[in-house]
Amino acid sequence: MKTKLAVAKKRGMQYTGTAKARATGDGTYAASDFLLSMVESSWAGFNGDHSRKMESAGKAQHELEKIEQQIAQLEALAGENQEAHRKLQQLHGRVNTLRQQIYAHLNAWEKTELARHPQRPYLLDYIERIFSDWSEIHGDRSFGDDPAIVCGMARFQGEDVLVLGHQKARDTRQKVYRNFGMPNPEGYRKALRVMRMAEKFGRPIFTFVDTPGAYPGLGAEERGQAEAIARNLREMSRIQVPIITTVTGEGGSGGALAIAVADRVLMMENSIYSVISPEGCASIMWRDSSKKDLAAQALRITAGDLSELGCIDGIVPEPEGGAHRDHDAAAALLSTALQKHYAELKKLPTRDLVASRYDKFRNMAQFYTTQ
Repeated sequence: MKTKLAVAKKRGMQYTGTAKARATGDGTYAASDFLLSMVESSWAGFNGDHSRKMESAGKAQHELEKIEQQIAQLEALAGENQEAHRKLQQLHGRVNTLRQQIYAHLNAWEKTELARHPQRPYLLDYIERIFSDWSEIHGDRSFGDDPAIVCGMARFQGEDVLVLGHQKARDTRQKVYRNFGMPNPEGYRKALRVMRMAEKFGRPIFTFVDTPGAYPGLGAEERGQAEAIARNLREMSRIQVPIITTVTGEGGSGGALAIAVADRVLMMENSIYSVISPEGCASIMWRDSSKKDLAAQALRITAGDLSELGCIDGIVPEPEGGAHRDHDAAAALLSTALQKHYAELKKLPTRDLVASRYDKFRNMAQFYTTQ
């Protein structure tokens, strides 16, 4: 009798749990559909008002993230229910359509937040997906190794190449180890050492920029931070192999440029590139770091702005919603761009290559000329 009662009770609990899950799923779907409808209506209400869309794009983006989290919960509850999956696919389609419209109106600060997104692919993520036969090189042969800059030999489309760049991290332990992607002088000296090695063996150089800037600590200054950066700028302008730089996330201050004196400078669609962070600029100009959105707009740090100014050579598109949503697709798009530009550069004679690189940087920001 007790056994039968226990079985009945267990079945009742299972039924109750299933009914509860179904009810919860229906309620979540209705809430998601309603919230998405509100965002769609609000966005459509701006009509052709570009400035209002720019102001509201960030908020709408956050709402879409909430809706996507709800959809993920619904997918877990749907099981084999085909009708539920069909409805969820419709929601996905509406979210993707709205995201495309919103991302076209992100302002400079919102793109800065995207460039700093903790789930964006970092250098080692790209190396894993684009290059093969990776072999890391450590140390500057003077002071030590700097994990904030990663260097190594690899193969790209069957050719031997050098790959180097800034490396950030996602968990606290790795962030401390990588110094939050901010190199010390030994990092720049390590980069220069391996670039000279690449030049010696005729290997093209691919560099990847993603840093808030060079580390401003006392020890870094004592070991010659400014000198290390300046030396890299000078020596990179003379290196006699093709150099391609890609800004994959955040390119801040001279710490970024120290590995970016290249024949081609590319930027991922949602990356930024600037001599100072928006917060730093706002603190200096307005004595108020909360004006960072205004500073970001004034600095013209987005890929589109810098392309118009002639400071970069190309914009690499990102997957729908940003590189952080699909690392594989982002790497595939970047690989295609690298192939295209490298194919063009390797046809140039060495003398022309170095001369054009020098002229490229000498002529930047030259907007007024005398007749």
